[in-house]
Amino acid sequence: MSITRAEDIAHVRFAAPDLGAMRTFLEDFGLACFEEQGVLYGRGSDGAPFAHATVAGNAGFAGLAFRVGGLADLEALAAADGVAVEASTAPGGGHVVRLTDPDGNRVEAVTGQAGQEPVVPDRETPFNSVAARRRLRAPVRIAQRPSRVRRLGHVVLNVADFRRSEAWYKARFGFITSDEIEAAPGLAIGAFMRCDRGDTPTDHHTLFLAQLPPGPGFNHAAFEVEGLDDLMAGHEHLKRAGRTAAWGVGRHVLGSQIFDYWKDPWGHELEHWTDGDLFAAADGSRLSTMRELLDVQWGAPFPALAGKRAPKPETLGRLLALRLRFKALFRRKPKDIAA
Repeated sequence: MSITRAEDIAHVRFAAPDLGAMRTFLEDFGLACFEEQGVLYGRGSDGAPFAHATVAGNAGFAGLAFRVGGLADLEALAAADGVAVEASTAPGGGHVVRLTDPDGNRVEAVTGQAGQEPVVPDRETPFNSVAARRRLRAPVRIAQRPSRVRRLGHVVLNVADFRRSEAWYKARFGFITSDEIEAAPGLAIGAFMRCDRGDTPTDHHTLFLAQLPPGPGFNHAAFEVEGLDDLMAGHEHLKRAGRTAAWGVGRHVLGSQIFDYWKDPWGHELEHWTDGDLFAAADGSRLSTMRELLDVQWGAPFPALAGKRAPKPETLGRLLALRLRFKALFRRKPKDIAA
């Protein structure tokens, strides 16, 4: 039984030496930006007070936050970790509990935030397929503009010890594993985890933890956009703006979403995505392979697997499994080895 059940991810935090440069990038990426008390915020169109926050400082990842059901949840988390429930001074107000995960990441739990009225998304352009002709007597015209970010959808963290971090997050936020990734049979190195919202379908993953080189740290944050045309409009806008592409466009296997990854001016990866899987609690969990993790159903291959001499995902899995087993051997006490 977990202390609380996260309802969704709330925001990510960063530090950057140039808030002006970060603002220009975030606006190119499709977030609406504003500043309060020296902090740069970016929000989507879902009505949440903000999804991305940046303070001035040395470039780096500064934490993530989850929304929980109410003040009683925060009080339970605070009691379990020996911290305080605080009134939040960030946009939207409410209350916050500040925790630290096993790798030293700042993790906030928030509740009671006041949002804005959500923006009604544009009606999606009907699509003509062989099976259904829905767009009649009207052409398609896609405006040249940034994507319209709706919301923050998930965060991926590299961790030092997957099982330790998995236990920490599940104990506090009640996540359900959607897909557990095995580098080799019986050797899990990560998991896509979703919120437990009972019978209400929720994103395939809100948090992905992975024990991968080069060690603990931020991997990426993903933001949902309005649809495929919107994602592609954003792709072209970011290209014209001279931004750094990381991976995409393609469709993932695990989670099924159409993706497009870009880097902010300091190398942090942010993803646009649309058309992801939605599962309820009763849909359970499954084991998945390195191939399923790294493969695409169509589109740009994972960068490390591109090229004629690229290794196969299975080869990477075997090497990773060997590395993890080697490290585990040297963590064991001499008496354990002798036994």
